[in-house]
Amino acid sequence: MASLTAQQRQELIDELPRLKRFCLSLTSDPADADDLLQITVERLLEKGMPEDAHVAKWSHRVCRNLWIDEIRSRDVRSRYAQSESAVEGAGTTAANTDESVQLDRVSAAMERLPPEQRAALVQVAVEGCSYAEAAALLEVPIGTIMSRVARARKALAEDLEWSAEREA
Repeated sequence: MASLTAQQRQELIDELPRLKRFCLSLTSDPADADDLLQITVERLLEKGMPEDAHVAKWSHRVCRNLWIDEIRSRDVRSRYAQSESAVEGAGTTAANTDESVQLDRVSAAMERLPPEQRAALVQVAVEGCSYAEAAALLEVPIGTIMSRVARARKALAEDLEWSAEREA
């Protein structure tokens, strides 16, 4: 693999907004998403990609693999850390409207989804990809995407219903 061609660079630039949303869907944290996006782009520029590679698919795959590496690294660091605060904070918000409260609940429920389900759901429900497009981007069979999206939707519905009952 050589460095990126001019056409691949332009396609990567055009793909950045979708790639950033994908990073956010994986990380559930804007700062982590920005870091993941930067690392992904750096890796693509440094290592390049095959000339015949589909830029969107390749960049999403690199991004996903980098996030998996980061999760594993974090897991190892947390297991061997001497002392670490259990929670960074309760996440205080100035949610004065019902819409922002609902959005916070949905965001929290999305964060509790397994990363594979969250990524599939974001590609289909947020990005508007077809199941086939999402399957190609995430490099899994279409049936797997359908299953992950269905399980994610069910888990969200149950989680949000349970949260509403708990708050009542």
